[in-house]
Amino acid sequence: MVKIGEYTAIGIKLEVSNAPILILRGEKGLLTCGYFRVGVADVIGDAIAVVTNVKSFEDMLNSKVVAVSKKAKELGVEVGDSGKEALLKFF
Repeated sequence: MVKIGEYTAIGIKLEVSNAPILILRGEKGLLTCGYFRVGVADVIGDAIAVVTNVKSFEDMLNSKVVAVSKKAKELGVEVGDSGKEALLKFF
């Protein structure tokens, strides 16, 4: 669990060979690491925002969003938002 202001996101970290796979889940969408691409999220209608070069949840919150799904855009998430800004829009 990761506390962001009054909200609590569910954090998932999977250690793999070269870099961790990271996900922070809000009520309406996911902040993800660079392992994920928006194409599939667009097909199934999920909201995701992607940050890259991250190794921790703190890194994710402080990094800039580099890609967003269509659904995330509808929720107000934009490329260039901080991970924290994006995640807050998923609540």
